[in-house]
Amino acid sequence: MRIGLSNLPLLLALNIFPAGSWFLLVMLRIFGQALISGTLFSYVFVFSLSGGLASAILMFSLRRLCGSALLSLAGIGLAGSLASNAVQLGLAFFFVFGDGVRYLAPPFLSAGLVSGLALGLFAEAFTRKSRWYRLLEAGEPFPPVPETAISKTRQRAQDRVFGPVFLFAAGLVLMLIFLFTRSLKWQIIQFAFYTFLALLSGKRFKPLFTLLVMAGIVAGNLLAPFGKVLCSLGSLRITEGALFAGLGRALTLEGLFMLSAVFIRPGLRLPGFFGSLLARTFGIFSLMQEKKPHFKKGHIIEEIDNLLMDLSLPVS
Repeated sequence: MRIGLSNLPLLLALNIFPAGSWFLLVMLRIFGQALISGTLFSYVFVFSLSGGLASAILMFSLRRLCGSALLSLAGIGLAGSLASNAVQLGLAFFFVFGDGVRYLAPPFLSAGLVSGLALGLFAEAFTRKSRWYRLLEAGEPFPPVPETAISKTRQRAQDRVFGPVFLFAAGLVLMLIFLFTRSLKWQIIQFAFYTFLALLSGKRFKPLFTLLVMAGIVAGNLLAPFGKVLCSLGSLRITEGALFAGLGRALTLEGLFMLSAVFIRPGLRLPGFFGSLLARTFGIFSLMQEKKPHFKKGHIIEEIDNLLMDLSLPVS
């Protein structure tokens, strides 16, 4: 049971992308999640792929058939979430739980109902208030990444010694090693090494926030216990399997963040269309890390919109 934040860009792209580009975004989301979570070669990926495709087909069909006048993004988000959950429950019935799925269905569908509606409402509010989104929806050409937005005086030592392509290649090798490491001990060692590199390169991050994110991921995994029971906290059983799985996912997510902070630099150039798209994506990500927006209560959409405008507008 996840809140499905990755559906948010899909909802926003419904009014902008043609069919081919939109479904490419869907597949990137599904495979990207599987790669980061380490489930690409497991049965979990089958569940994610089936649910994701069912949700995507229904959301795209509803938008094209009903339009924005008859059905809002809140309704589409709700329908997509329920479709994904229904397909996954069906697979769980046939391959995992059998009749026992009846006990899983109520909380699973309830979570999908709440998360799908919440994300849809947020997407609807964002499309109405965002200046950046209105520019895209109007068909304005997307401005190039402002590569000079970061002052040369803030360049790190490794930027002067190694070029962006070399740093990217080194980071890619380390990322692949990290993703395919299954030993929790070696994951911890690699994570500590990447954190040290991030600090050495002058990257600033909040240790408390990092720990809170990791603790949240671990806590979420503990809600689905499996393996040897280590202890009990009331009705919650802390199991070895869930604890180790949560630690592994938390280390993977934050470790990839540290790697990106160290090895992704503006000015990256890669050959071909997809190489250019990938370089542009990483360049925007790097600039987002530099800008570090401060979200204020009641002004989240405004702050996100300002950040996207800063990243998109050409430098004068």
